[in-house]
Amino acid sequence: MNAILGVLALSKAEVSILLLDDAGIASLNEQYLKKTGPTDVISFPMQDGAFPAVQPDLLGDIAISVPTAQRQADRRGVPLHEEMISLLVHGMLHLIGYDHELSPADSRRMKTREREALAKVKTK
Repeated sequence: MNAILGVLALSKAEVSILLLDDAGIASLNEQYLKKTGPTDVISFPMQDGAFPAVQPDLLGDIAISVPTAQRQADRRGVPLHEEMISLLVHGMLHLIGYDHELSPADSRRMKTREREALAKVKTK
């Protein structure tokens, strides 16, 4: 985790990580995003809202479904830990303001930043 924070120039940042099963993440997905079923990762930024300066180093929470990550890893032919790192990077980018769902340009920008960060993490 420290390597990911360092690569994203967030060495002082704090992030909580919640590892869930599909039922747990499906519940969060429905409650907070109004979407049905499990997903791989959900980010909850703490810097949004009325008081972001109260704890500026606390970026937020990242919830990951381990079973979904395992299925994705199997499909991609990579180890689970590699998929988990990809999901952590994806979640971290959401915490710092990237959003691939806004537009095709935003999606490309986020995907490019993900690739850059993952390449750096792999060399550490």
